[in-house]
Amino acid sequence: MTLAGAGAGGALVLARRLLAVGRAAGRRTEAGGVRFVALFLATLVLGLSLGSLVAVHAVYAGKEERRTAREPVVRSDGARGGADATAWFSRYDSLAGERQFAVVYLAPHRGDAPLPPGLDRWPEPGEVFLSPELRRAGAGEDIDHRYGRLAGTIGEEGLDEPSEWLAYVRPRDGLRADRGVEVASGFGPSAGGGLHGGDFGMGRNNDKSEWMFQAVVLGLFVLPAVVLLVVAARTGAHTRDRRTALVAALGGRRLDRALIAVGEAGPAAVLGAVIGAAAVGAAVLRDLRIPHTDYILSSSHLRAYGWTAALLAPLAALLIVLAAVVLADLAPRRGASGTRPRSASRSAWLPRLAVLCPLWILLAVYGPGFAPAPPLRMLASWVGIAGTVLTLPAALATVIAKAGELLARRARAHHLPGTLVAGRRSSAHPGATARLVAGVSTALIVFMQAIAWQGIFGSDADEAQQAMDRMDRSTVSVGIGGDVSASAVAAFTARVPETEAVLLTLPSDSKRRYVTLYGGCSALTALRLPCPARETRVGGIPEDSRLFELFRWTSYGYSPLLIRRADSRALTEQAAASAADREQPVLALVRPDGQPLSVPALKRLSHEVFPSGAGVSAPGGVTSGAANRDQGRWSALFGMVGIAVLAMTAGLSAMAEFLRQGRALAPLSVLTGGLRVFRTSAAWAVLAPLALAGTAGVAVAAALAAPITSSGESYVSGGLILSATGVVLVVSVLLWAWASRVAVRQARAWRPSGD
Repeated sequence: MTLAGAGAGGALVLARRLLAVGRAAGRRTEAGGVRFVALFLATLVLGLSLGSLVAVHAVYAGKEERRTAREPVVRSDGARGGADATAWFSRYDSLAGERQFAVVYLAPHRGDAPLPPGLDRWPEPGEVFLSPELRRAGAGEDIDHRYGRLAGTIGEEGLDEPSEWLAYVRPRDGLRADRGVEVASGFGPSAGGGLHGGDFGMGRNNDKSEWMFQAVVLGLFVLPAVVLLVVAARTGAHTRDRRTALVAALGGRRLDRALIAVGEAGPAAVLGAVIGAAAVGAAVLRDLRIPHTDYILSSSHLRAYGWTAALLAPLAALLIVLAAVVLADLAPRRGASGTRPRSASRSAWLPRLAVLCPLWILLAVYGPGFAPAPPLRMLASWVGIAGTVLTLPAALATVIAKAGELLARRARAHHLPGTLVAGRRSSAHPGATARLVAGVSTALIVFMQAIAWQGIFGSDADEAQQAMDRMDRSTVSVGIGGDVSASAVAAFTARVPETEAVLLTLPSDSKRRYVTLYGGCSALTALRLPCPARETRVGGIPEDSRLFELFRWTSYGYSPLLIRRADSRALTEQAAASAADREQPVLALVRPDGQPLSVPALKRLSHEVFPSGAGVSAPGGVTSGAANRDQGRWSALFGMVGIAVLAMTAGLSAMAEFLRQGRALAPLSVLTGGLRVFRTSAAWAVLAPLALAGTAGVAVAAALAAPITSSGESYVSGGLILSATGVVLVVSVLLWAWASRVAVRQARAWRPSGD
């Protein structure tokens, strides 16, 4: 009786029996345990990847809401002051080698002036509120005391996300509505009508578009999960196809066969969905720090903008997995009922493709160097990479097959039956090996390309760091702005012993395009500059001067230079006058002995001496590419996860294929007098292809990525190469050990039965 011909009660009983049949069948097949793990991982990874898509949207939406809530609002009537107004202006600062963050200077016109979100009281003059992550990251630079006395930390509602770096500083002398100082009548939409004055933080400047992040998650996380699902759905298909044909012959309909398929896959899929829901629930309940990126995922954003969808992601993954399993079992198989043996000539094309692989690699690596125009260089590179992707699996499979032939000869000569079987099996099925390594090798190439291109966007940060390393920070620039006095400049230079100081100013008159440099003879000599008796004009800062490396990151580096000799008193007076005239003066400090200057200590000193501090930086200290470098860590993280998933997918597929033939290998335990044949065969069926794909694939992928960053430091570092190789090797060893154990257990359970 089928479900269609039974009553309501009978249909329910029959459905339960069919589900039970599926559960029992899943436990008894040769690859039942492998399929259980594959379906479990597919559901878990798919649920987490779908949850990640929801989390990305929730984080972007939550950050935008927080930024809008703290935007300063200017009254629409044009008034810039008032007793209830808040004066503010912002600057940028950075930690050594890290991205910039905003430092907001603010002061009330009276005690009940509006506070930005995240502050429960006004800081006293000379006090500062810091975000928790800025305090943690800047502990080594004593960030707690850089801007003044620490008053506390900024509350969660005042930060766009828990990872944000932000500082609120109240200057000792307050602020007045002057140039560069804005006046806010409130913050956020609740402040009423008015003009928004911009976000306090750096988030909008540092963040990529949401669709770009979603594309990374889709390509490096969701897509590998889908590939794993396809493999898991067809794992052990040989036995299930026979069972499906038997059920159909007994009168079972599609719904009956679907229930059996659900019963077989249900336990593994439910377990994966439950664990995935627990992981998503943990992210909804509390903030989580993401490994490698040092990013804190905000639980409040998830709760506000997507907790329902995030928790439904594992359920959606469960339904998708069960639907895929049912469709895979019910789909008709072409030739599934045929008895004609399949031709072994299918793999004859592999050696031909293998021969082409080195040619494609050479084209991708060296072809761009011979192309006359940039478009042709790019075309040669991409054509070579595409050809390598298509031919590298064939090359790896051919190597495994040739190695299997050599192994078989050696085994025959030394009377090693287990090794002989393993070698013959490897050489007889190169097509299966090619299919096994194709996903891993392709993923490695795509991953390395993504990291290499990300490195181009972050090259500014690398070049800046190299400049700082070359200069050893023996020269530092101090940007002076606002109302500073000559006595303050003198006090600053006096508290930096063993240094020489020069002053550079850009004229306010745009018609004069030279930079004026003031300094004494000792300072000019230390900088390898002439010390003329009268004003002298030179073509620019000489390349052998320490100033060249310091200012080539600014408009100073290539401007004509006007040198004026000035003693310390004249220099300090000129610095104060230039600041008052808005000439953007920069005080350059240099140690003649070449010893490094402490940038964090100078930043703290500038806030102790000047009313609102000064911009202190070493050569390349403002690393505009640091944000791209940090975002590149996400590509590395998701890429490693994707490679691990694809390696697991390939290994599970190879393991299932190996165990499918376990019954045929079982009698060899009697013929060979031991079980070593199963471990050796598993090594050549599972371990060797994956290990070769991991080592050779990473080497080829790194070589293909080398031309992209040939002009600078590459993000494809030795650590990244070792990590990618290690992930694949660990997965291959674990699956080989598992396949060996299962095969040995099958052999021990085998008994002669006329087969």
